[in-house]
Amino acid sequence: MYTFSLAVLVQALTLISFSALADYENNRKTLLMVFGFAGALASMLFVFIAPPVFVLGSILVVVGVTCLGSSFVVLNSYLPVLVANDPSLQEGKADDGAEMSSFDRDGGNSGWNAWGNDDADDDSLDGLQPSGQPQGSLEGGMGPKAPPSSSPELQLSTKISSRGIGLGYCAAVFVQIISIIMLITLSKTSLAKVSATLPMRFVLLLVGIWWGAFTLVTRNLLKTRPGPPLDTVSTKGTGRWRAWLRLVGFAWKSLWETVKVASKLREVLMFLVAWFLLSDAMATVSGTAILFARTELKLSTPLIGLLSITATVSGMTGAFLWPHVSRYFGLQPNHTIILCIVLFELIPLYGLLAYIPFIKNWGVFGLQRPWEIFPLAVVHGVVSGGLASYCRSFFGLLIPPGSEAAFYALYAATDKGSSFIGPAIVGALVDATGQVRSGFFFIAVIIILPIPLVWMVNADKGRREGLAMAESLEKSHGGPAEYAEEAEGLLASR
Repeated sequence: MYTFSLAVLVQALTLISFSALADYENNRKTLLMVFGFAGALASMLFVFIAPPVFVLGSILVVVGVTCLGSSFVVLNSYLPVLVANDPSLQEGKADDGAEMSSFDRDGGNSGWNAWGNDDADDDSLDGLQPSGQPQGSLEGGMGPKAPPSSSPELQLSTKISSRGIGLGYCAAVFVQIISIIMLITLSKTSLAKVSATLPMRFVLLLVGIWWGAFTLVTRNLLKTRPGPPLDTVSTKGTGRWRAWLRLVGFAWKSLWETVKVASKLREVLMFLVAWFLLSDAMATVSGTAILFARTELKLSTPLIGLLSITATVSGMTGAFLWPHVSRYFGLQPNHTIILCIVLFELIPLYGLLAYIPFIKNWGVFGLQRPWEIFPLAVVHGVVSGGLASYCRSFFGLLIPPGSEAAFYALYAATDKGSSFIGPAIVGALVDATGQVRSGFFFIAVIIILPIPLVWMVNADKGRREGLAMAESLEKSHGGPAEYAEEAEGLLASR
């Protein structure tokens, strides 16, 4: 639990340092490739980690978790861009002469023309507002008011998010099935006699190869979606390192500016606080479940793998199921999120049943038998699939146009910045009581805390605030030409 907490903390710092840069130049795709290949390499290097050098394994865990989380942040920043550039929405907006606030649709085009026709326009230093955005983009198709929460944009965003999560779960199920077969097969060979951990290390090698291979696929198929330039001064030698340090400083400055803007957006602020608590609860449940299955229920490695597959298949089902459930019952996105949270609360409450004397005497229910954790894995998967897709797309609706990567960096920093707290607290409770089950008390409390906050978020108002903030920032900063010069002054190596 402590290694996981450290990995998540390092991940949060990395996200803050680099992910805000994804809104500029070709950094969006470049960062995705860097994190993807680095994470794949870290996973493959586990094949050399024997028990005597287990500390190196902890380092690789930190690197792998950091790269995985960072990759998701960059992927998330593509979501509003894909929605804004969808042909169906483009055709609908063309009738009204309006433009969608988005990146250039042509991946090979180096121009930054989605905000307007002036190629000289540049984003502001803090990366929080569009440069050169025509008034028509706010007053035309979108209008001065935000689209309703059931707008085509939100529907398409939820659809893409749900399908992406679902396909990711499909791939995860496939790899886990292959991994379990491989683990069982290799355990019966002479490799297991050489080292008991060798079969598992070969499984991690397979995972790294899979990760690296599909990063290559992404490199070939995904458009670049270029953004505005950060600087126009070429750097060589030591100046290049100084430029990179300034870019990292820019990312932290960008995050701070994003935080200041987010603090003025009431709906964004409430949702981020709710997400801070909810993401911590989700990370804590996942880590505690594996620890509980290992130590309390004594599940073997193949059964742990089966448990993971059960949760993953359920997550895939949940990602595709929740949009239909929401549509059938006419639920708003935040109401769907609340329903998921209520179902999520069943997991720790069920585990706490074992503290009731007569249930404990039965020897069954309350997670006293190994088979009981599998139905809870189904609940966990279905709920996590819904939360992952709906929270991501719902937050995307509240973001000021032109600040997708910067705000998703804040979204991820909020996520990962909290996700080390819960596991650390549960670890301390386990050390103090000697029982993993005691951590369920903390989990039960933290799961329900976000409910009132999510309930109060108004999507329509949040969208209006985001659009107004984007326009207000552009006007208050005095135009793109001035900020292009300021950005060069800060970021270019002299």
